[in-house]
Amino acid sequence: MSRQSLITPLTQGFSRRGFLAGAAGVGLVAATGFTLAGCGSSDSGNTLQKAQDAGKITVGYAGERPHSFKEDGTLTGAAIAIDSAAYKELGIDEVEGVLVDWGGLIPGLKAGRFDAVSADMSILPERCKEVAFSTPTFRYTTALMTPPGNPMGLMNLDDAAAKGASVAVMAGALESGYCDKLGIDKTSVDTAQDGMDAVTAGRVDAFALTGVSLHYMKKQQPDAPVDVTPSFVQVIDGVPQISGGAATFRQGDTELVDAFNEKVRPIVTDKERYLSLVSDFGFSEAEMPDPDWTTQAFCDGKLP
Repeated sequence: MSRQSLITPLTQGFSRRGFLAGAAGVGLVAATGFTLAGCGSSDSGNTLQKAQDAGKITVGYAGERPHSFKEDGTLTGAAIAIDSAAYKELGIDEVEGVLVDWGGLIPGLKAGRFDAVSADMSILPERCKEVAFSTPTFRYTTALMTPPGNPMGLMNLDDAAAKGASVAVMAGALESGYCDKLGIDKTSVDTAQDGMDAVTAGRVDAFALTGVSLHYMKKQQPDAPVDVTPSFVQVIDGVPQISGGAATFRQGDTELVDAFNEKVRPIVTDKERYLSLVSDFGFSEAEMPDPDWTTQAFCDGKLP
């Protein structure tokens, strides 16, 4: 991964879906036992029962601040905070995290490298054919990172398409599909840091990523020569691209999915509890999933 001298070490660990350090974040890690670990077992069977018997579960994470990232040899982030709270209520106190590139999350899960994924992965019809998702735990918005002053005046991807802008996107991420549908000249990158590097080096006119991630990056690097637009919901063919993220499981692990949902849904529908877990990572009520959202609706592509 490329690193430019103008970027501070705080950006290490930024990578995109395949998408907050400090005393509070470190305290969370210490309390929940999140550590970097090796591969999980590919043995089939009752994953929930095995995890409860062992008191631990192996989970794949993408290194995307502030969702899930490595800090001082441990993994932390909003996705970890939410999912660990649910696992603890299931009697699973230890979570062994395997940090992988975004594109390796679903293949690694299906191959048994880990038992679940906690990366706020967007629930998409094509992904639902391969994996099982929990109830939605996160609401996605998009933003653009641009050179200082946003010289092309890009406020959304419609502007980028109309003005012929080149846009960096994370390989396999939602924004990549948006660019395809809008006919935007896109450049795929492996990590969020690579996207920022592409902007600062002048290789692209903008970098499209989730709003919470780009705003967090800018907050951590206030002197970096970039600006970030306000978050927006992209519209494609007149339809707002509402997107929800969730924990991800193998399709055969229905007992684990059902048990996890029973514990996580009360968390993500309770504003006070939700924010107590994720506000230290820059999340707000705007990132809470709509209580009327269902995983099946996202899988069917029926939400507006």
